[in-house]
This record gives sequence, C-alpha cells and structure tokens, in this order.
Amino acid sequence: MCGIVGIVSDSGVNQQVYDALALLQHRGQDSTGIATAQGRSIHMRKAKGQVREAFRTRDMRALLGDIGLGHVRYATRGEAENELEAQPFYVNAPYGIVLVHNGNLTNTRELEVELATVDHRHVNTGSDTEMLVNVLGSELQSLVNGSGLDADHLFRAVRRVHERVEGSYGVIALIAGHGLLAFRDPFGIRPLVLGSRLSESGRTEWMVASESVALTGSGFSIERDVRPGEAIFITPDGELASAQTHDSPVLLPCAFEYVYLARPDSVMNGINVYESRLRMGERLADTIAQYTPSGAIDVVMPIPDSSRPAAMEVARRLGIEYREGFYKNRYVGRTFIMPGQQQRKRSVRQKLNALESEFRGKNVLVVDDSIVRGTTSREIVDMMRSVGTNSVTFTSAAPPVRYPHVYGINMPSRAELIASGRTIPQVNDALGSDFLVYQEVPDLQRAILDGTDIEGLDLSCFTGEYVTGSVTDEYLEWVERTQLS
Repeated sequence: MCGIVGIVSDSGVNQQVYDALALLQHRGQDSTGIATAQGRSIHMRKAKGQVREAFRTRDMRALLGDIGLGHVRYATRGEAENELEAQPFYVNAPYGIVLVHNGNLTNTRELEVELATVDHRHVNTGSDTEMLVNVLGSELQSLVNGSGLDADHLFRAVRRVHERVEGSYGVIALIAGHGLLAFRDPFGIRPLVLGSRLSESGRTEWMVASESVALTGSGFSIERDVRPGEAIFITPDGELASAQTHDSPVLLPCAFEYVYLARPDSVMNGINVYESRLRMGERLADTIAQYTPSGAIDVVMPIPDSSRPAAMEVARRLGIEYREGFYKNRYVGRTFIMPGQQQRKRSVRQKLNALESEFRGKNVLVVDDSIVRGTTSREIVDMMRSVGTNSVTFTSAAPPVRYPHVYGINMPSRAELIASGRTIPQVNDALGSDFLVYQEVPDLQRAILDGTDIEGLDLSCFTGEYVTGSVTDEYLEWVERTQLS
C-alpha cells in the first residue's frame, strides 16, 4: 500500500503535488518523493520520512515544471530503511521515464532474470517498482522509431507490460518532454482515480491519484476511476487519450482498502468508503447479536479512527449506548503500517490512552476495523483490564486474517497472523478477551459492494483465494522466507 499522485497543470506543479501527497499521507510513512518535468528536464527529490519532514523550501524551488508526480511509501518489498528504494524511480531510456507505483508484483523472480538476460537492463535495488519502470522502458524502446512518440506507442507498451508482469499495480509515469501516463492492473486491485478542473486560463488540468480525497481536497472534480487494464495519457497541453490495454479485464478491488487503508471521505471504484464502513457495522451487529450472550454489553466503543463508523452502527442496531473511551495521539503514525513488529508494539501505548471513567466496572464491546497480527488488540485488552473494565467483548469489522496478502499490504508471513491456524476461541484466548466476534466473509463482501455492479473483491487474506490465479504455495513459502514485515 502506497499513495501516488500525478498532475498535469497550467502552472507550477510542485506545491500541488506536495499538498496532494499530504492528503495521502495515511497510505505510507516510510519515505516520500516528488518529480517534476520542465520541458525535457526532470527534477526529483526523495527522502525518508513523511511529506512535511522531507521537503524544504530549497527542495521545492528546485522542482520546476507544470507536470509532476509524487509518492508516499509503505514498504511491502525490499527494505523500509533503504533510502535508495524510495520512489519515484528513473530510467533515462527511452526519453527519460520517472515512475511511481502502488501495489506489489508477484513474479519478481522471473522479471529479475528477464531484465538481466533479455532486456539487458540493470536493477540496483530489491524494489519491484524499479523492475516495473525498466520493463516499461524496455517495451517502449522496442516500439519507438525515428517518427517520435505518440499515445499509440505508449498504449502498445503498456499492453506488453500487462503480458509480462503479474500482481497488483496502479502506476503513474512521467515521460520527459511528452506527458503523463497512468495505468492499472487488469484486476483493478489497487485504486486509481482521475479528476479534472479548469485553470484560470480556461485550460483543463488533470490529476490521477490513489484516492479521491487527494482530488477533491485539491479542487479537482472526480471524472471516474481508471478502469482495470486501462491506460491514460495526458500531454503537457492537457489533451487526454485512453485505451483498454488488456483483453479480459475484471474489477476485483482489494477489500482491505475499505476496511482500513483508505480515508473514510474517499470514493474509490464508485464506492463511498464511509458508507461501506457503516454497512460493515450493520452486518457485524447481527453477528454479535447471534453469538454474544444477552445483557453482556453495557457500552459500545470504537478503536479510533477507522472503526468509528462501524462501531456507531453496531451501537445503533443493538440499541446499546455508544461511548468513546480511547483517545488517540495523532502525532504517532498508524501502527499497522509501521515497519517491524517491535516498533508496532511499542507504539500502541504511545498512540492510545484509555479514559478510566468510561471503563471501570462496565461490560464493554470494543469494535476494531480488523485484527491482523494481534499486537494492537492484545495491548488494548490489557489497557482495558488495567482501568477496571468488567468484561471485554472484542469485535472485528473484518473477518479473520488467516493468509498472507501479496498484492501490496505488508502481511507476508502466516506465522505473524494471529488467526492463522487458530480457531476463533483460540484467538480469543490469545487476546485475553472474554468474547470475540468477527465479521463473516459474505457479510463483508455485501457491505462493500452493496448498490454496485462490481462482481467481486480481492478477499485473499481472508479466504486464501488469490484473484490473479498465479500465486502458488511455493511462492507463498518463498515470500515468507525472504520478505520482512
């Protein structure tokens, strides 16, 4: 999971990209980068840390040009501490390409061999994004000739990229002197939204971003989502062309975007994230009523912030008082996306504080968006016990996470997942709660897709069914051996 943005503007784009990345900061905190194009010259700055930490006035002054792109990183491949793996990535041939990527490629072993022996291109890091920009560069170079570059060349190159790479990818690339290219994997696993606005001179300006909040927060109107297997090219003058670059696309977006990753005020794939979380609460409430003893709950409380809509609906539907007893330090990052289990555990107590008067002597039903490793959940239960809670009913708006997520979320190892190989009562014992209730998989799917014509979701971390069809047990074992979380 990362946040990406690309803008074609009628004026200097550096501040616009910066502001859009700040709106996407929740999608990654490891590192960030911005690249801009001034004619055929590319300017780039990337560094570890968050957006507000990485860019100084001198950096912004050097990012000249009216076309730009940016990235906030949450490491799912390679090393979070390696500054060389911060995005964007650049290759100088053909033309000069700068690329940012949200997602995860699942055939990197094969691509590494192909790039070295067939494409004769050097890859300097363990990043799959660097492989992706080199695959695109190689395919585009084989197509261009003395007549120059046009949209058809780019679309044919993207078609070849689809044929070579597997996994999830939302991509934005800047082609020096030519414009901005964006494309999405044939399953639409990771989101990508297109927006526009009119400049003061009357020219159409464009933005492509991971979430609609980056568009609306920057004054752009949402046009539509980039479709699965589609490529879009925007010239420096704001002329847009698009093409379907895959023969059999199907939209199967990642369910975890709606459970946790996206901001509630975003709309992706035509689905309002906030409303989908309300529906998760409605369906979870029915399951709670089925499995929890009558009279065992005095109050319903959320774990702030992403579980709040679901918790409100649980309380409303069960007719139980809704209270807020946990208070969040907003200067500590999202613990789920922090690199390293020890850092996640250390940050839980720094992030949340329990107000004793809301817990003492009460039977509390607490709602979280999900339970992944169980680190945060165990600490929360201990915290509730320490302030005198009578009983703890722990509930999750998502089903048990039992399988690795290989499409861009940092869940590489079954050994780290608290529900892997455990029954729900066993997970309850591990958490130390009195009762534990999970959302059912069909209920989650209905909550997200209600009112849409989308056929399905990527639910692989809950079901073990990988939508690309190319994830084998051998690959999962390799990921567990080689990839740190």
